[in-house]
Amino acid sequence: MTTTHSKRYSSFAEFYPYYLQEHSNPTCRRLHYAGSLLVLGILAYALASQQWLWLLALPLAGYGFAWVGHFVFEKNRPATFQYPLYSFVGDWVMLKDAFTGRIKF
Repeated sequence: MTTTHSKRYSSFAEFYPYYLQEHSNPTCRRLHYAGSLLVLGILAYALASQQWLWLLALPLAGYGFAWVGHFVFEKNRPATFQYPLYSFVGDWVMLKDAFTGRIKF
């Protein structure tokens, strides 16, 4: 498991290349995508059905898949622990970049 990253980032644009480097394993990235898509599905279901208890599953779905990817496949510590906001945004930008072909799906 890699150690904690000590550099501080002053913008998301500066952080994102580091974020992608921490997600170089294809299985880790795919688990992030699966978790993010599951989050969107749960959110849509909760909104459509007005069953708000489903919203409690959002962190488990999103972070559960991602953290398995990091601890099992990437063998590093999720960036969420040091950069929670940038990491959250990074998940969605990485998913968008996968769908637009900027990075491998």
